Amino acid sequence: MNPMQTHMPATARNIAALDTIAYAVGQSTIGKILAARSPVGVCAILIGSDAEALEQDLADRFPGKMLVEDQAALRGELAAIARFIETPGAGLDLPLDTRHGTPFQQRVWEALRAIPCGATVTYTALARRLGQPNGARAVATACAANAIALGIPCHRVIRADGALSGYRWGIERKRALLEKEAAI
Repeated sequence: MNPMQTHMPATARNIAALDTIAYAVGQSTIGKILAARSPVGVCAILIGSDAEALEQDLADRFPGKMLVEDQAALRGELAAIARFIETPGAGLDLPLDTRHGTPFQQRVWEALRAIPCGATVTYTALARRLGQPNGARAVATACAANAIALGIPCHRVIRADGALSGYRWGIERKRALLEKEAAI
């Protein structure tokens, strides 16, 4: 046993474990992917071109949390995410930790998870489904706050005119994901 832990009460160790997020960066056909997991489940899937920028984004999203890079622990999640990007019809079945959103954001994210692969919905239609007929902007804001790209498929939400817009990870990535899904 670590001598430092012998002086730490069990409740303090439990709190420290809850404040730790393990993460790893991998590669996919649409760029670098960062997967992060709390003790509850995957709390972030970030997509970009630069690993350092992804790590900074993770730190900004989870202030006060201890971030620990652990490639070995997240190997399975990274492989599942890369596989999903290539073959979205297979699905992405990972336990998710969505506790870091407001109640409204969590409702939007749950509704997003119900959109089938290959389908899209407009911000307005999604707002109506949630009982907020004038809430298209609030839905868009909840999509922008989503830290679990692909696991919570905000890329499936489009503008009322059918155009692609507002994808945090880049419109080209959104287009590529939707094209892969449409080909199923």
